[in-house]
Amino acid sequence: MNETESQWDKLLKIKTTGRDDSHADQYRYPYEPTPYSVLERLANSGLIGKGNTLLDYGTGKGRVCFYLSYQTRCHSIGVEYDERIFSGAEENRLHAVSGNRTAFEMKAAETYPVSTEVDRCYFFNPFSVELLQKVLAQIYASYYENPRELLLFFYYPSEEYLSCLMTEEQLLFYDEIDTRDLFGGNNEREKILIFEVI
Repeated sequence: MNETESQWDKLLKIKTTGRDDSHADQYRYPYEPTPYSVLERLANSGLIGKGNTLLDYGTGKGRVCFYLSYQTRCHSIGVEYDERIFSGAEENRLHAVSGNRTAFEMKAAETYPVSTEVDRCYFFNPFSVELLQKVLAQIYASYYENPRELLLFFYYPSEEYLSCLMTEEQLLFYDEIDTRDLFGGNNEREKILIFEVI
């Protein structure tokens, strides 16, 4: 385990390291936390601030919510369907330094109604394209109810995700945050793609 990862967990008073694929299947992918170095780059982008509410899909143990709430002062909501992993997020929330700005919902992402407060959504390949399309429908419904600047962040996007996102009429490519330099090498997937709902 990377030392920086455990240092951040310690500072935030949470436990989020490690991978868990005990309940993964063809639709829902394993829990794997986003590296802190990637989250730091996202936090420094200026695209998330204290006036924002971030929704993290497939939140796992809540790392994205805790870190971004701590660094940017945003409010965050994590959605997780796996009861055992969800209980880890709730346990973390009791001790986390940014716990009062975070909330977690145990629900399947595709049936989760997106609050009209939410204006930032984060994805680290949490589920299949089939589920992604259902989730996008929920996001669009929320947007039509309350039109606002609504940005979607996709870290390490798969080919399937890219194909889907590029054909969505309600999405406009907004920007890209390159993260290849953080890991040495030239992995084309090492980036955060940002789309705006229109």
